[in-house]
Amino acid sequence: MASMRDIKRRKSSIQSTGQITKAMKLVATVKLQKARGKAEQTKPYSDCMYRTVQSILERTQTVKHPYLQGGESKKKAVIVMTSNRGLAGGYNSNVVKLITRGELADEQLQIYAVGKKGRDALSRAGYEVKIDASEMCEEPTYADASVLSRQVLSDFAKGEVGEIWLAYTFFKNTVVHEPRLVKLLPVECEGNGAGSDIPMNFEAPEEQILDMLIPTYVTSLIYAGLLQAAASENGARMQAMDSATSNAEEMIEDLTLLYNRARQGSITQELTEIIAGASAIT
Repeated sequence: MASMRDIKRRKSSIQSTGQITKAMKLVATVKLQKARGKAEQTKPYSDCMYRTVQSILERTQTVKHPYLQGGESKKKAVIVMTSNRGLAGGYNSNVVKLITRGELADEQLQIYAVGKKGRDALSRAGYEVKIDASEMCEEPTYADASVLSRQVLSDFAKGEVGEIWLAYTFFKNTVVHEPRLVKLLPVECEGNGAGSDIPMNFEAPEEQILDMLIPTYVTSLIYAGLLQAAASENGARMQAMDSATSNAEEMIEDLTLLYNRARQGSITQELTEIIAGASAIT
């Protein structure tokens, strides 16, 4: 059995750790409320943008445009959204698995990393990290999404990549966070064809409309992904710190019981020695 001093030292260490995890849980809770609010406010816009683009594509299926057909390059650009810090359960590893074990596992990929954890993990796995935009995951803004969108669209236009994908975590609720892999370009029409025979008149050439619309569409999806990822990160960290705090409290209870047993044994031994000594004198 461990000595009372060792038990007391270990108990003190776990108490300190429990205080840290409890504080981190509170911080994550506050950040979650803010991030979830932004994600919920932005979701209607991104959903409407997605439906609008799909509706237009159903009526312009004969249009020849690079954004709809893709490039000749075999490489695929993947915007990977993780966090800069750990202690978030399986949040980061689940996104990395979308790349290393998902449908793109055997493809030639160029990683556009938003988050140090994903950048480091994919770099160790041998993937090419072309851009590190880890600062965007702290306080994501539309301007950040626009900068990243212009960069990846520029590489697409130059023929350096043939497809653009987005890997992020969708925030369903505080407990459920779903890793997703979404294809951004070339844009694919997912409609059932209903209404595709209805003509659509453009005030400008169709190609010019798509040149303006698709970049906005890609930027809105990237921005929505940033906000969803931020909410998911803080939700995952809040859960992880809550579990860690609960585990610390259980360990403290076990150590308290162990300490009391050791203390009782020490007292019993001292009494036995005193009684034995008194008996020897008499």
